Amino acid sequence: MFDEGTLAKMRIIPCIDASYTEEPGADPFIVQVNPDTYTLAHSIVYNDAAAQGNSKAQLQFNRITPQQLDFDFLFDGTGVISQGGGLLKIASLFGGGEEMVVADEIEKLKQVVLNYSGDIHEPRYVKLSWGALLFKCRLTSLRVQYKLFKPDGTPLRAVAKCSFRESVEPTRREAEEGNNSPDLTHVRVVKEGDTLPLMTYRIYGDSKYYLEVAKANGLVNFRDLKAGQQIFFPPIAK
Repeated sequence: MFDEGTLAKMRIIPCIDASYTEEPGADPFIVQVNPDTYTLAHSIVYNDAAAQGNSKAQLQFNRITPQQLDFDFLFDGTGVISQGGGLLKIASLFGGGEEMVVADEIEKLKQVVLNYSGDIHEPRYVKLSWGALLFKCRLTSLRVQYKLFKPDGTPLRAVAKCSFRESVEPTRREAEEGNNSPDLTHVRVVKEGDTLPLMTYRIYGDSKYYLEVAKANGLVNFRDLKAGQQIFFPPIAK
């Protein structure tokens, strides 16, 4: 009677190292209900110490801090929400749906994001995947608010409040943080709106070397760059 269609669910994928190699044989944690909203925070740290005798300071760049992702999601064991997390099923409304044990599901979440991993001797790296969102990170905070209970105190409903902090793979960090000396080899990731002459100018201070860059990367058509593509910029002799 109801067409639920296809619903993409948020998945939290456990990984075994800082390069985000997925843990063999480990199942991702799939949320019961997707979050209504999430917050992605960006922050820049400046040094603002004023010189002696000055009343105001000139902000000096220190660093860009990792992004932070915050969201809440629901665990519901009342049977009102289907295990698929989509539209209500008539069977569930009359108590015929599959019961979800809130405490068990919270333990599954903790196993992926919080518990100590014997392989890396610390909590896991994780990938959060939902639609266009792919966030590589580690858990920094998990708070569970229990909201509804059976007469014996067993929780029937809870909300998990999660904070994750971005953790960048070493190779990506080196590529993004490398200085722009033309005497070094650089790797850059193409972003929307980038052109090869523009990217070449950022590295060498002159766009005239773009054909050499295209040749070094084996590009037949230098205008056909794709977002996410890696471009190598070799040292040049001026």
